[in-house]
Amino acid sequence: MAHATIEEIQEKCILVSVIHGDVDERLAHEYLDELAFLAETAGAVGVMAFTQKLPYPNPRTYVGEGKLQEIKNYADEQDIDAVIFDDELSPSQLRNIERALNRKIIDRSILILDIFAKRARTFHAKTQVELAQLQYMLPRLTRMWTHLERQKGGIGMRGPGESQIETDRRIIQQRIALMKERLKEIDKQMTIQRGNRGQLVRVALVGYTNVGKSTLMNLISKSDVFAENKLFATLDTTVRKVVIDNLPFLLTDTVGFIRKLPKQLLESFKSTLDEVREADLLVHVLDLSHPNFQDHFDTVNSTLQEIDKDIKPTLIVFNKIDALSEESSLEELKKTWMARLDGRPCVFISAVAKTNTDELKDTVYREVKEIFKVRYPYNNFLF
Repeated sequence: MAHATIEEIQEKCILVSVIHGDVDERLAHEYLDELAFLAETAGAVGVMAFTQKLPYPNPRTYVGEGKLQEIKNYADEQDIDAVIFDDELSPSQLRNIERALNRKIIDRSILILDIFAKRARTFHAKTQVELAQLQYMLPRLTRMWTHLERQKGGIGMRGPGESQIETDRRIIQQRIALMKERLKEIDKQMTIQRGNRGQLVRVALVGYTNVGKSTLMNLISKSDVFAENKLFATLDTTVRKVVIDNLPFLLTDTVGFIRKLPKQLLESFKSTLDEVREADLLVHVLDLSHPNFQDHFDTVNSTLQEIDKDIKPTLIVFNKIDALSEESSLEELKKTWMARLDGRPCVFISAVAKTNTDELKDTVYREVKEIFKVRYPYNNFLF
């Protein structure tokens, strides 16, 4: 079966998830909703979802044999194009599931990688995504040659398939090495660019995907960064010089995070994430209208810990207050437990409706000013 990717045409797909560990059913359905959004972003439509409670995913087929047969029956009846699993599948799981369902099998990692491939615009982003895809593909090469199993084994039939796989493995390894070299060169160029920016205070927007970081970037920097109600609408890091009350600083819009972000992406997007490592202040943007924003907050924080162990000054921005199901005044929101989340300073805004954006700018100004005063104590007379 060919390597699994999502084509431009909209495909009918089934979503599959195993509920295990400490995940309750409510959260599991939230994750399935996110998986459906990922599928939609990639160009597919989820027509059915299957879940199963297990102590841990089946090491052979992810779900149990009975559930797998149930999925197959539905897929056959409804002429389903693809089955999407809400975890990264091992090479053996992929092989076994493909044999059982005889359909395109996509796991969460390749789905996210496919979206990144569609969204990549610059040479830098395309190189990062290709490296991640190749690293994902390498251990799964045997699966891609299952058509050779139609040949009978024995004398005279042992060599071709095996040698072809080895040839492909060498080609991919060489391509991975080339991509890494290209990224090293890009890293050098970006390091020089960061050095040329001088000693301006650096502020980085971070957050879960689709929380409105790019809209916020446009609002604060008066720039025109692409923003869309889709996951991973922008992959390329955008840096703008911003001046608030004569105080200049650099504002960076970074790629959005998501739970179970493929480890290949974290590795290949190292240079992009360097902007987070080198930031003096993080502005953590949350979608307050999302019912599970606390989980998004925790996911971003754990990913940030993987990127950089240093604890940085952080401003929490609760965005999309205009989309709340129940109307609450700013004063009421400031009295809630959310205003004390993680003990960090916070602001409630709507970037789209431009609600309370003056307070946001004032708060960013104060935070940047404190960093500036520590870095340049001899310039304190400016304030």
